[in-house]
Amino acid sequence: MSVTLDGHILFDEQQLEIQPGSFSRGSVERTVPGLDGVLSIDLGGRGRKIKQTGTLQAASQSQMDESISEISAYMDGDVHTMIITSDGAEFDNLRMDSFRVSKERTGGCGVVVDYEITYTQLKSQQ
Repeated sequence: MSVTLDGHILFDEQQLEIQPGSFSRGSVERTVPGLDGVLSIDLGGRGRKIKQTGTLQAASQSQMDESISEISAYMDGDVHTMIITSDGAEFDNLRMDSFRVSKERTGGCGVVVDYEITYTQLKSQQ
């Protein structure tokens, strides 16, 4: 599975997993004097969370730092588009909310780290 973010290949294909959550709706519930029950006001679609996990590999620590910096730059509050080329799935209007790196280790090809990214897809699909 190959994944691009705004047309850039930033992620290794090994152990890559994308887990889209379900879309949700917002609402406000209020009690009203004289009425039995609550008044519920629908606020419309609210988007969904998408979680991406995988590993990154680099030949050296400096290359790994550069790769992590390049991915971290997408936590800019702007919206981005992710395309999964193996099945043609596209997720647009994504805001990168968090990027966590863990379990750094040396492997046969250099440095390997596990990562987890959480996105919010701001608009529901039409």
